[in-house]
Amino acid sequence: MAENERREAPKISMRPGGGRGGPNNARLTAEKPKNAGRTAKRLIEYLGRSRFMVILIVVLTVAVTVLELFGPRFQQKAIDTFHVDTATGAVTVDMRSLTGFLVLLVVFNLVSAGLGLLTGRLGARLSQRTVYLMRRELFAKITRLPVSYTDTHKHGDIMSRMTNDVDNVSTAVSQSLTTLISALLTLAGAFVMMLSYSWVMTLVAVVTIPLTVAVSGTLGKFMRKYYKRNQVLLGQLNGQVEESVTGYRTVVAYNREAAAVEKFSGISDEYRKCSIKARVWGSVMGPIMNFLGNLQYVLIAATGGWLVIRGTPGVTVGSIQAMLQYSKSFTRPINMIANQYASILTALAGAERIFEMLDSPDEADDGTLEVTPGQIRGNIEFSDVCFSYVKDKPVLKHLDLSVAAGQKVAIVGATGSGKTTVVNLLTRFYEADSGRITIDGLDIDDLPLETLRNTIAIVLQDTVLFSDTIRNNIKYGRLEATDEEMRYAASTAKADTFIERLPEGYDTMLTEAGSNLSQGQRQLLSISRAVLADPRILILDEATSSVDTRTEMHIQQAMLALMKNRTSLIIAHRLSTIRDADMIVVLNGGMIAEAGSHEELLKLGGEYYNLYRNQFAGKET
Repeated sequence: MAENERREAPKISMRPGGGRGGPNNARLTAEKPKNAGRTAKRLIEYLGRSRFMVILIVVLTVAVTVLELFGPRFQQKAIDTFHVDTATGAVTVDMRSLTGFLVLLVVFNLVSAGLGLLTGRLGARLSQRTVYLMRRELFAKITRLPVSYTDTHKHGDIMSRMTNDVDNVSTAVSQSLTTLISALLTLAGAFVMMLSYSWVMTLVAVVTIPLTVAVSGTLGKFMRKYYKRNQVLLGQLNGQVEESVTGYRTVVAYNREAAAVEKFSGISDEYRKCSIKARVWGSVMGPIMNFLGNLQYVLIAATGGWLVIRGTPGVTVGSIQAMLQYSKSFTRPINMIANQYASILTALAGAERIFEMLDSPDEADDGTLEVTPGQIRGNIEFSDVCFSYVKDKPVLKHLDLSVAAGQKVAIVGATGSGKTTVVNLLTRFYEADSGRITIDGLDIDDLPLETLRNTIAIVLQDTVLFSDTIRNNIKYGRLEATDEEMRYAASTAKADTFIERLPEGYDTMLTEAGSNLSQGQRQLLSISRAVLADPRILILDEATSSVDTRTEMHIQQAMLALMKNRTSLIIAHRLSTIRDADMIVVLNGGMIAEAGSHEELLKLGGEYYNLYRNQFAGKET
């Protein structure tokens, strides 16, 4: 929109570092949800739509965990088939028992691996199905949101909810669900198994855990600080690259290449230093944790050896080996749960942001009148309309405006006078604070939005084109139109000449926002789309303000054909384009300062006269 009464256009914001964490995607920081319990409950409801799959995943996870817990016991049994005669030192082996235990061990491992693979595949399917449902509902919700929502929320934030937040939920569903179940079962199972062998060795194993937690927590604080700074610097680095690439012509035109390189190098150097520190602390964590794990091994082995020497009943070489395995299984889940905690919090925070958008009220559509666009003639009436984007800061003040069917009315005024707001209210992009707006005597609030907007077509200053063919971009005005009707619309809009010169004609693919066409060509396609829509009411919002004078003449010819026999509202900055309007309305401070034809307003010598004189004197209006 072209006016200052609208809020500043939302800017796309990027999460520092892409929102994924530090090097190697380390999740060392987590955004916390405001209400984790309620969000988790709603997320579980999504999982409930795949109830059978969830139950199957839980059952398989339990089965895999139980099989893994029995592995060390079979190893113990196999080792204890070796017997040493203390008198002679001779070693005897019960080969039959050894073979049986080894076969069982192989079978258990194969079954465990197979079930683990199946669980992983089901987890991936559950994750993607949940994400599919969530993303589909979220996108459908975006299409139902009022324009005021997208005007008051950063576009980058909306995109982030659709991508990053949904991806975080996907990661948690596919990994955290099975990991947490497995970790809790393993923790409890390993503890019970250790107790069944020796409470003394179990106590030794448990004593080292607080030390492990304390050391990992202390090191984690240092690592988080540097990884967090890394994310911020990576975001700045990406922003600098994007800014330099998108503004490359300006950089080159002002000979600022060296300055751009120097700025980039400064950020890059700081990122390099911070990355080194982060990786140093990250590399310290592994050896220290390995040392603590080995310390636990040594303490358990020494304690077990002492118990064997003492002849403690039930303690054998095989049981010591099993205790070493179970101690590892006991400490591993603690680290697994700690690692998943950040992932779960991040996923819940993302889900909460998604649900906030899903819970936002839809665009109001209470119209029940059974009227078709073909029945609309196009008489427009604004009666005592007041409106403000921000409370107590009115943009329109008791506006009264009548436009007869087929009439061409231009709305002019200084920036911020309320020109575009008139359009916003007529199309119900925003709702008036008070007053009444009617079309053919029918209150627009009583018209279904589909009927209202099928009655109106808008040609904006900033042409909106999609990454599709020219044919489909024109047919966006009326999807069911035939190719013949589409070509007629292009011909009426004077767009057929340049289209037919393109190598692929109407099948030419447009790049993002139609950037492979000139501004004038994009505008002609926009007019073609409006012609094909065949509206009763046409709105031209600064449609020629960003093109040169020669191109403007071609567009003006196309617009004259488009406005024929239609009610037209023209918001114009260049007053030369509205001289032949049936009526010119001058807004000032949200009110109509004067209205009349071009000649009448010049004779009046008021607001319009001053605007016209200043513009043609080469001054900015």
